[in-house]
Amino acid sequence: MKMMVVGASRGLGRALVEGLGKPGDSVIGVSRRLPEGLAVASEVSLEWIEADLARPAEAVALIEAEAPAELDVLICNVGIWEEHAFSEQYAFLSDSDESIGRLVEVNIVSTLLLLKRLVPRLLGSARPQLILTGSTSALRQSGRPEVAFGASKFALNGMADALREGFRDEGLAVTVLQLGYLNTDDPLSTPLADAAARGEGHQIPVHDVVTLVDALLRLSGASFVRELTLPAIRDERF
Repeated sequence: MKMMVVGASRGLGRALVEGLGKPGDSVIGVSRRLPEGLAVASEVSLEWIEADLARPAEAVALIEAEAPAELDVLICNVGIWEEHAFSEQYAFLSDSDESIGRLVEVNIVSTLLLLKRLVPRLLGSARPQLILTGSTSALRQSGRPEVAFGASKFALNGMADALREGFRDEGLAVTVLQLGYLNTDDPLSTPLADAAARGEGHQIPVHDVVTLVDALLRLSGASFVRELTLPAIRDERF
């Protein structure tokens, strides 16, 4: 299996690179720079493409040139948020026009351009899979006030629906992961029990997301998971 993880330098993206893959698989990571100390599974081939999605046209051209001609799995883990998002200091009216534009460029424009270039490289696979990292902020009545971030993640749902219809005959499986608050402080090397204890039930260890994505990759070509919502156990919005 040949899979690409976009947004792979830290947090969830890094955990996906380190936690997915079986002997003989290839993993291609994409981020601004190659992180130090990556620990991939034994006998998994690792490649890296250094590209900054804050400059979508330049980044996408680079990724297009360096990406393999064929992929089985594409994981788009792309997303930035407002400076004071998820805090009491957040105020939509205080966000600068420039910061909102940058968020839209990274979260929406770069994702669309990437999909345009890379989806064709999935279609030759026996089971092509596209996984988009969304957020519970994209769900109706999410209870979150972050306007630009919520809008950008909500856009992923529209992309996913359209791609399913456009490439249904080619068997493209498109899954959106609607994730709650993640514990990105504890890497995959941290024992699961310790990572799960952080936040006292209000944060999700990246280990859990890796486990679910690994399960998605093991499904037969006869089914797919359309959308997966993963909130923290003590998230009062759910």
